[in-house]
This record gives sequence, C-alpha cells and structure tokens, in this order.
Amino acid sequence: MQAAAAWRRHLLDGNISPTTAAAISAFRSASQPALAPQGLGGADGARYMSARAPAVKGTGHLVRKGTGGRSSVSKKFRDSGIIATVFGATGFLGRYLVQQLAKMGSQVLVPFRGSEDCHRHLKLMGDLGQIVPMKYNPRDVDSIKAVMAKSNVVINLIGREYETRNYGFDEVNHHMAEQLAMISKEHGGIMRFIQVSSLGASASSPSRMLRAKAAGEESVLKEFPEATIMRPATMIGTEDRILNRWAQFAKNWGFLPLVDSGSTKIQPVYVVDVAAAIVNSLKDDGTSMGKTYELGGPEIYTVHELAELMYETIREWPRYIDVPLPIARAIASPREMLLNKVPFPLPTPSIFNKDQINAFSVDTLVSDNALTFSDLGIVPHKLKGYPVEFLVCYRKGGPAFGSTVSEKIRSSEL
Repeated sequence: MQAAAAWRRHLLDGNISPTTAAAISAFRSASQPALAPQGLGGADGARYMSARAPAVKGTGHLVRKGTGGRSSVSKKFRDSGIIATVFGATGFLGRYLVQQLAKMGSQVLVPFRGSEDCHRHLKLMGDLGQIVPMKYNPRDVDSIKAVMAKSNVVINLIGREYETRNYGFDEVNHHMAEQLAMISKEHGGIMRFIQVSSLGASASSPSRMLRAKAAGEESVLKEFPEATIMRPATMIGTEDRILNRWAQFAKNWGFLPLVDSGSTKIQPVYVVDVAAAIVNSLKDDGTSMGKTYELGGPEIYTVHELAELMYETIREWPRYIDVPLPIARAIASPREMLLNKVPFPLPTPSIFNKDQINAFSVDTLVSDNALTFSDLGIVPHKLKGYPVEFLVCYRKGGPAFGSTVSEKIRSSEL
C-alpha cells in the first residue's frame, strides 16, 4: 500500500493527467501477466517475450541488458524485453534508433514498403534474427496489424517534409499516426507507443507539415493516451537533409541562397542524441508515458550561423545571396502547383522547398517549460566537432585540407 501511494504521488509530481495516471497504474498492475512466458496470444498471436526470459514487473524494468555489442544476445535476442516495431526505420533517424535498440538486446521489426535494398544496412546492426524486415502497405490495416502482431513496443518515425503525388502532408504526418495509435490500442499488448513529431508543431504554424504534425500528436493522444511524444528539432547527421544539401549546392553553384538573410533562430540537434532519448524513454518506470518532450540541441543558431559552420567545415569561402521571403516562396511555388497536375513525378525539392521556407520564417526553439533531454538523463552534443565531421567529404583538397578558412584561401593564392 505504501508503494502504491508513493507511485501515485510520483505521478502527480510529474504533472500527469488523472486519466493517464490511472492508465499507467492499471498497466503496471497488469503488465506482469502480460509479459509472462507464453505462447502466441494477443492480436494475431502476439508473443511478447522469449520463453527463456523471466517475467518483467511493470513498465519500470521493461529493459534488461546484455553485455553490449552486436552478439551480446546471440542466444536470446529478446534480452531487453523489447520487441519493437519501428515504422519509418529505413529513414534518417531510423538507422540510429534501430542500432541503439539492437545493441541493448531488443528484437526490431522493420516494416518497409520499398525495395529489398532499403533495409539492407539495418540487418548489420543486430545478430542473426534480431532485425526482421517485413514488407507492408501503410494503407492496408491488415498489413499494419501483421507487422506489429508480435510487438510490445511501437515507435512511429513516419514523416515527410515535402509532398509527392502519392503522399500528402496530412496523410503521412496525421492520418497514418492516428491509424497506428488506434491499431496499437486495439492490439492489447502494446506497452509503449512513441510518436516522433517535430519541434514547432502547432495548429497555428505557417508550415503545413508542422500543422499536420500537431494534428497527428492530438490524434495519437486521443487514441493512445499513454503515448510518449518526441519533438526533435532539425536533426543533423551524416544523412541529414539540410547541411548535406547546403554543401552540395554551395559546391555546385559557388554560393548559398539564404531566405531573409538567414536571421531565423533554430536549435539543431545531433540525430544520435534523439535516438538515445527515445531509447531512454523505454528504460524508465513509466514516467515518460503520456508526456511530450522537446528535443533541441544545447546551442541556438541563426540559419546564417549554421551555414557559416557548414562553410567552415568544408573549407570554402562563404558566399551568400539574400532572397526575400516572398521571392523564395514564388521560386518554390511551381512545384506545388504542378504536383498533382502532371502525369509524372516531379524532382525532390532541395533548397527551395516551399513548406520548409514557411517553417524557417519563424523561430523554432524549445519552450521554456518543456520537458527536454535532461529529463531523460541525456546531455546533448554540441554541433561543432564530431556531429558535423561528415562534411569533410566536401573539401576539395581532401579531409586533411586546411584547418581554417583563411588557411585555405592563403594556400590557394600561393
């Protein structure tokens, strides 16, 4: 009784709503039989843990650890107690999340809708049978149920920062998230649902994508109140879609266009830190359930300052063209107008993505009272240094070319 009272006080101290608190308490009391060694059960035969693994008490100790490394759980890859279906695992954030889940001994189910090549790099992140690619159709309910049938954790990374002829913002960022949450709730054995949204998601945002993300968050919490919402800022890493595109444009054209002089403030974050935050939320005792976390880096940059960091790293002299916001929107508009009017796919937007231009027209920073990395026990990396080291591939003199921009300029003049 004293332990139960302490838990209730803990929930109240965490500012969790009464509905969510009741759901968490009910979940904790019911979790042990749900996780006990068993055969197939749940929706279409959910097998929550290996018969070799002991029952897990409550959400607080969902995670058990192997010794670390790819083969640390070769005989029982469910050593962490997690069988996670990661939607969007073949994307940018997905590869880092799958690696961290696999390293601690989880089995990871990877739904994919493309070719067999799109998930090959993920197979190397776990031992034999630990990473399980599964073909699915995101518009087919039965297909979705099949890929999460044996899971006890669902993580939704699905998102799109530009529209295509087949997939729009609302469907990808809102309705798919709502459907996954609904199916997860019906499943009956999903212990955790994590929805990855975006920093700045708001119904009043000038960006259609961010408005769709906000609607997706609302729908997820309506269907699955215990869900955890993660709002990462612009993510930086080897496969990112911002610094890479800037560097490619600067190398090809000799300059970089900045909308409104790049005065907008952003809080870019290292992608590995975002993956670590998601994993840490699975390791807690349920305190992250029903909460929203805003994941921004430790430093605030203007877009211009971030571009300066890119130029410094690739050892090029910075050259910019200032593009007023109305002109930038006009340059990006033809693709949006023609998107569903021509019988062929249009090129992927690089620099002038109209919705991204709208998103960068306002500051995107972590809120003052928001839950952040520190609440998940993580100290995020500063960008300068290792997180942007991948940009050295754009140095025309090779990775060891110069140590400062001025050194590069002097050497070229000799």
